[in-house]
Amino acid sequence: HVQLVESGGVSVQAGNSLRLSCVYSAQPIETACMGWFRKAAGMDREGVARVDIGGETTYDADSVKGRFTISRDNAKNTVYLEMNSLKPEDTALYYCSARRDCKGGPMWLGYWGQGTQVTVS
Repeated sequence: HVQLVESGGVSVQAGNSLRLSCVYSAQPIETACMGWFRKAAGMDREGVARVDIGGETTYDADSVKGRFTISRDNAKNTVYLEMNSLKPEDTALYYCSARRDCKGGPMWLGYWGQGTQVTVS
């Protein structure tokens, strides 16, 4: 059983920063790859970033490269998404997700949590 609990989403002004957190509980094999994707109103889901058990990162959205940083603390079973220079177009429900493998396919093909809302105005 995989459990993912996101937190950190709030309303902020453009240019500000936020850090999202996701605490996960699962067998290690199920969380070998952790990531974030987002869903804005009226838009398709969009992959944001992913990080494997060894800390190798991949940024799925070109729009976040250089602004967002994904990291994980395996000792704390937590994955983070540091978001800087936020823009109104970053407004979305952000989901933490877990997969066995970071290679291939979007992160929403794995397990995901309830989401945390980020609103940038």
